Amino acid sequence: MTDDLRALVAAELAEPVEPRAAALAAAVAARYPQAARAVLFYGSCLREKRLDGLMLDFYLIVSDYRAAYGRSWMATANRLIPPNVFPFEADGLTCKYAVLSAADFDRLCGPKSDNPSVWARFAQPARLAWAADVGAREAAIAAVAQAAPTLIARTLPIEGREPADPLDLWRAAFALTYGAELRAERRSRSGSIVDADPDRYRRFSAPVLRAARLLAPARLTRGAALRGWRRTQRRGKALTLLRLAKASATFAGGLDYLAWKINRHAGTAMTIRPWQRRWPILGALTLLPRLLARGAVR
Repeated sequence: MTDDLRALVAAELAEPVEPRAAALAAAVAARYPQAARAVLFYGSCLREKRLDGLMLDFYLIVSDYRAAYGRSWMATANRLIPPNVFPFEADGLTCKYAVLSAADFDRLCGPKSDNPSVWARFAQPARLAWAADVGAREAAIAAVAQAAPTLIARTLPIEGREPADPLDLWRAAFALTYGAELRAERRSRSGSIVDADPDRYRRFSAPVLRAARLLAPARLTRGAALRGWRRTQRRGKALTLLRLAKASATFAGGLDYLAWKINRHAGTAMTIRPWQRRWPILGALTLLPRLLARGAVR
């Protein structure tokens, strides 16, 4: 992490959050009084002024899983297949929040993680909606500052050389990460992430590239890099299925939320039957082949 990149990340995380969203983040943290360290707000709702009817996306960072859950099996589940995801509602707003320990958050944002689900998200804009103290704030900044260099370092060997327009590098990078999860969004979604705020990505490009060059293997060929991404993508899709199965035990109404998200992003009209709500893992497994055949998820 270079000083200029850290400054950019710190400034972005410190940008004001809509007051109701900040209050919701604080309410999430209050559910874990012995463990909560930070709440990060990310996703498309960052750009929205009217939050009613939307589901906000948070990451709750905790000191450790035992402090968060006690001796519950959820601590083990969170450690083995991070993160755990829960729905929450307060004062008329709803959100889902993913739980990660501070150590896992730092690891999953960094170059030693082959799982793009965290570093791809935090290479995008985010806000620190709540922090327990200065130490928690600094730890969040340090973790998030790894995310974009990790993303770009994984992409540089495939591109071969830096494109004339740095936005093309960001678009290529997000397209690669979208292939590593089961996604309901249309194929153009990875490019629209950049196009929604091109000035932000231009501002971040130079310091991110400087940091990424320190991480990118100098002798890695394009073929080797592509094979690495294909392995990452296969593992990522399998991990997504494991997380969906786990979420059926932690996320009340998770199957209905999944249907809503797919319908919203893929333009489908999927409905959930009562037996699928009763047996959500089996229900999800029976839906998946049809969704793949229709191209609703990839």
